[in-house]
Amino acid sequence: RKSRAGRLEVSTPRPRQRAGAMISMISLPFLSVVLNANVIGRVPGTLARPVGLRAAQRSLMMTATSSEVAEAQDVAGGLMPRDRYIASNRFVVRDGAEAKFEARWANRKSRLATLDGFRYFTLMRRVPVEGVAEEYEDDFSYVSFTIWEDKKAFNSWRKGDAFKEAHGGTSIGAFLGAMISSLRVLKGPPSPVFYDGLMHLSSKPKAVPETDGGWRVVEADGVTKLPAEAFVACNRFSVLPGMEAAFEKRWADRESKLQELPGFVSFTMLRRDFGTKMHGSDKGDRSGDTTNYMSATIWENKEAFLNWRKSQQFGQVHGSGSKPGGDSAPKPPPMWATPPKPVFYEGVLVISSPEGA
Repeated sequence: RKSRAGRLEVSTPRPRQRAGAMISMISLPFLSVVLNANVIGRVPGTLARPVGLRAAQRSLMMTATSSEVAEAQDVAGGLMPRDRYIASNRFVVRDGAEAKFEARWANRKSRLATLDGFRYFTLMRRVPVEGVAEEYEDDFSYVSFTIWEDKKAFNSWRKGDAFKEAHGGTSIGAFLGAMISSLRVLKGPPSPVFYDGLMHLSSKPKAVPETDGGWRVVEADGVTKLPAEAFVACNRFSVLPGMEAAFEKRWADRESKLQELPGFVSFTMLRRDFGTKMHGSDKGDRSGDTTNYMSATIWENKEAFLNWRKSQQFGQVHGSGSKPGGDSAPKPPPMWATPPKPVFYEGVLVISSPEGA
């Protein structure tokens, strides 16, 4: 810049200015890889603009303040109230980098299990199941899955220091280090998705995985993938507009004895919460994903899941047995735009509250 006397002067940016400048040089799509949240302030339909670290952290902690009002409106419209709140993040991991990605999670700093309202966490690694789902349409090979007692507990975590610690937001150095590490294992930013948990069932665990300071302590060398500690069976639904209440009622009217089955951990019908936004949370919509409901059943292992599939209860619940009225019984109107899509995961790094999910 020029001084009043006309001489050319070079000014050194202040520390706060340098931090903002460093963030400005970072590739914008990968900011959300590290922070997994709305770190870029933008107006829909416009280009994202870089912001300073403090502004990014403030944006991270912004949450919908009308969640209670929205839930009351849903119930008034015939929808079921939530029993739990689920926060998830979907990741596209580079081929061959799976073990490194899992090691990043295993070695991260987190005190999740110590937080009020926490119930259950697992990092889900997608796997095929022969004869049921051998290929998948999207590239989301990993999903983080956290069950909270309610949305208030989730929002408290999202606003607090524990969130910043777990996402590299405590300093500019930690922020940049986490970002560089993410570049090596991920293809693009993650895609957050949030759900109201309906019709929740869970079994109290006989024992809970040991944690240190609120996080699992496991051997993760970045070469060998972590052993499976759970098996998660999901079914994705694209329920037609106006059919949501009928869809929920059909599930609520089902007779289920899941809690009596060996190896059962939890069941939740997940209803997409479009009101909570983070950077990248609309990625699924842009890619053509119309899923607005998903059933999620967690089992201790794959064997327990397969035994349930062979059971009489599975046949009764899924209509493989005789139906009252025979073929002459009237068929209900269609509830979804496309057939349900199953997806299966192995759960690693399981953390559970003593009460269970």
